[in-house]
Amino acid sequence: MIVNFETHASNERTFLSWVRTAVAIVGFGLATARLGNQHSPLWSEILMLGAGAAVIIIAWIRMHHVRKRIDHADRLPDDGAAAELFLLLLIVALFLLLGSFAIHVT
Repeated sequence: MIVNFETHASNERTFLSWVRTAVAIVGFGLATARLGNQHSPLWSEILMLGAGAAVIIIAWIRMHHVRKRIDHADRLPDDGAAAELFLLLLIVALFLLLGSFAIHVT
């Protein structure tokens, strides 16, 4: 039996939800621009793909940080500054992704 299985599974589900969100926004943005009759510049596609990759990479780093905190032998307080920083970076990267989506589609 895996120790703290429920907590680890919850951590991985959170990571996968960030990945799904990034993939959906990037995929929808690329599909919308291609289905429309407008030509979008290459730099906007690169910006959107880069922002999506940033969301996934930061989510992966956050997942591993939280995994280490879950596996730590001592009980740690829930006010981890690093975990909050990763979450803040994820939110900023998500807004960057949404902004690049808006630039790409318009």
